[in-house]
Amino acid sequence: MARAWIAWAALGVVYVVWGSTYLAIRYLVGSLPPVLGTGIRFGFAGPILVLLVVLFAGRSAFRMTRAQFGSAALVGLLLAGGGQGMLAVSETQVSSGLAALLVACVPLYVIVLRRLFGERPPMITLLGVGIGLLGLVVLLSGETGGGAHGSAWWGPWLVLLGALSWAVGSVASTKLPLPANTFATSAVQLCAAGVALSGFGLLRGERIDFAAVQAESWLGLGYLIVFGSLVAYSAYVYVLGKLPVSTVATYAYVNPMIAVLLGVVIADERFGLTQLAGGGLVLVAVLVVLRAEQRAKARAAVRDTAPVGR
Repeated sequence: MARAWIAWAALGVVYVVWGSTYLAIRYLVGSLPPVLGTGIRFGFAGPILVLLVVLFAGRSAFRMTRAQFGSAALVGLLLAGGGQGMLAVSETQVSSGLAALLVACVPLYVIVLRRLFGERPPMITLLGVGIGLLGLVVLLSGETGGGAHGSAWWGPWLVLLGALSWAVGSVASTKLPLPANTFATSAVQLCAAGVALSGFGLLRGERIDFAAVQAESWLGLGYLIVFGSLVAYSAYVYVLGKLPVSTVATYAYVNPMIAVLLGVVIADERFGLTQLAGGGLVLVAVLVVLRAEQRAKARAAVRDTAPVGR
């Protein structure tokens, strides 16, 4: 019972903290360059996680082949690098709540990618994807809500591109050889993303004017390092081993609701009926897809355990 309580508490951390990171990113990019700032975020979080893994699991946790190291780095570039990097840039033009609603389409991307790999999802899953696409069309037809520096047309599309990068990384993590220790894998991923984003930010001319950086940007950066990249991610890895994947996956439609609520209450963001309708359709689609996947896995488990007739 105690362990079950801890698992549910960890899932609650994933719900709230990952939902709040969208607002933290909004504050981060208010006076810090988005790519370089995100690179610094992972550049700090990665080495900290390395030290924690060595402290609690020993150096042996980082024993991995070149293929495993390369796979972990590649997944990190797709997840933290592409996914979070593009999200940070997009939030200079898009409100944090709208960004969260658009990112909610990640499970729909994953279904499409799995279909490209030859898997055949049930019709109800495809129906959910269709509902989600309709929701995205509605969302993209509304206002962006304004970000830290404007409301350019490309902002929402960059969110979707970053979400695609996250989905590709998620699928790749199930296909590629990764290190046995999941926390060591996460450390490699964060370090790879930190180096790549910091380098890319410097190449595109981003620089930090320390005299112009506002306190809320530093607070946002610190929150993302400690809570977004260390606490919540560790909680996510923990609950994956303690609760059914279908239960853990509910974060995909809880996070956007947390993000929208925080954006409205704290950052005074406003949502029109079009945005609310589109976001609602996306969340319904995610719920349909997750429930369909859960039922499909349950039926498969029954078939696998059924006695063979003579």
